[in-house]
Amino acid sequence: MSTARVNLLPHRAEKRKRAKTQFAVVCGMTFGLGLAIVLLMHLTFAERISEQESRNTFLKSEIAKLDTEIAEIDKLKDEIRALLARKQVIETLQADRAQTVHLLDELVKQMPEGVYLKSLTQKGSRIALVGYAQSNARVSTLMRNIETSRWLGAPELIEVKAAMVEKKRVSEFNLNLSLKREAAPTAPAAKPGAAPATKG
Repeated sequence: MSTARVNLLPHRAEKRKRAKTQFAVVCGMTFGLGLAIVLLMHLTFAERISEQESRNTFLKSEIAKLDTEIAEIDKLKDEIRALLARKQVIETLQADRAQTVHLLDELVKQMPEGVYLKSLTQKGSRIALVGYAQSNARVSTLMRNIETSRWLGAPELIEVKAAMVEKKRVSEFNLNLSLKREAAPTAPAAKPGAAPATKG
């Protein structure tokens, strides 16, 4: 009885060849898929970076606009402060001018006979007077008049000394006083014989 022999080498070689081919195909597909994933991720990140750069550019542009607006606002604030300072100076000058009028008018009213001024210096609300009087008593009268004045007050005698003016012996005085900012309101005097008001 004879046994038939089958040669399996070509079949095995063909199978090995197919396996190698499948492996190469799988490797190629895996490489292609990996390359596609890397390319897709690169494109995605590139797009995101481009969008972020666009946002950064927009933000920088808006920040520059805001900086310009802030600079303009600061400039306007400086101009407003300057205008307010000018307004304050003008109001102060107007008030000082009115006070100067009150000062000169009140000095004329309160100056007793036999007293005349040599100089007048004003620093703020403080007034320095230098003048001559026929006697020390007239200087005292001037101080009392200042104390009861509506616009003047706080007389302070600095010095009184004897002096000669046109061969006449006089008293030279140095006197400080204050100029009141506002006159105190005076209450109306009650009429004689008027009965006091009663609460009912």
